[in-house]
Amino acid sequence: MKVTREVFGLLPDHNQEASCFTAENSSGIVLRVCDYGGIIQALRVPDRNGEIGDVVLGFDSLEGYLGDHPYLGTLVGRYANRIAGGRFSLDGLEYKLEVNNGPNHLHGGRRGFDKVLWESSEFADSKGAGVTLNYFSHDREEGYPGNLKVRVTYTLDEENRVILDYRATTDKPTPINLSHHAYFNLGGGGETILDHELTIRSERYLVPDRNLIPTGELRSVEGTPMDFRQPRRIGEGIGKVKGGYDHCYVLGGTGDKPEFAARVRHPASGRIMEVMTTQPGMQFYSSNFLEGIKGKGGQLYGKHQALCLETQHYPDSPNHPDFPDTILRPGQTYAHTTVFKFSAG
Repeated sequence: MKVTREVFGLLPDHNQEASCFTAENSSGIVLRVCDYGGIIQALRVPDRNGEIGDVVLGFDSLEGYLGDHPYLGTLVGRYANRIAGGRFSLDGLEYKLEVNNGPNHLHGGRRGFDKVLWESSEFADSKGAGVTLNYFSHDREEGYPGNLKVRVTYTLDEENRVILDYRATTDKPTPINLSHHAYFNLGGGGETILDHELTIRSERYLVPDRNLIPTGELRSVEGTPMDFRQPRRIGEGIGKVKGGYDHCYVLGGTGDKPEFAARVRHPASGRIMEVMTTQPGMQFYSSNFLEGIKGKGGQLYGKHQALCLETQHYPDSPNHPDFPDTILRPGQTYAHTTVFKFSAG
């Protein structure tokens, strides 16, 4: 396998160049990752007939990603999802974060990891190819304590897996919750994801309030539209969920080995995506706010045109002592892995 590198465009700040890295395996899967925002700009996957389709939403040029958009294909951090009121207390001190989502802090703030240029280096061998991104997040960046060193590695391998490996260290205690915000449509076309069949290995989900902050209740999916323990069309229950799906599912995984979390199948093309992760939760988002965004090829994206499966810790964990701990301390290493495996049938 090999990786090619090309300039994606110039950033307004200091005329810095953003680059994209393209890897392809022997099955014809193509992964294209950009060092600006850690974006997965393209992910081309064959269907049951061998026809290649791009299964992620996004933009053709860097200019699109520099504009206002809902994290299309980006890395998110220092803390993925929401922190209530943009505030939390840690070791007796209160910290105030940038508020950028109504009254709350979302996906790292106004200039989160999705809006920075990462240091990049490509790699390739017979088993896999990809790119490693590094970023130094300064103490009090977007309000967070501690100088944080972050490394995220994207690998496409010959087993048709896209592997995201997250690592970070800090010099002060700080919350951290990294995730990726790819918008998937396995049809590779313009239809919605309502006919996609979804399975989620979860018996409970976090109940959100009207601002999508967890109330603290972990509710059973039994007998509700939230139940995806068996394969189910997304469109079957979405009309019974106010606003659409935007909920964190409890996975329970806390080990070093990624465990099965979800499976998506597009019946018409036969494309299948399985998600494995070491994270304890996963946000299922049915792209409820895509109206009016002009994406690749000039296509006008619409509501429910993609789904996001954001493996992560629970939202607002720094304000919920009973949730799995998200505080990284000096001497510790934050380490998580998520795998997206593709097939067709």
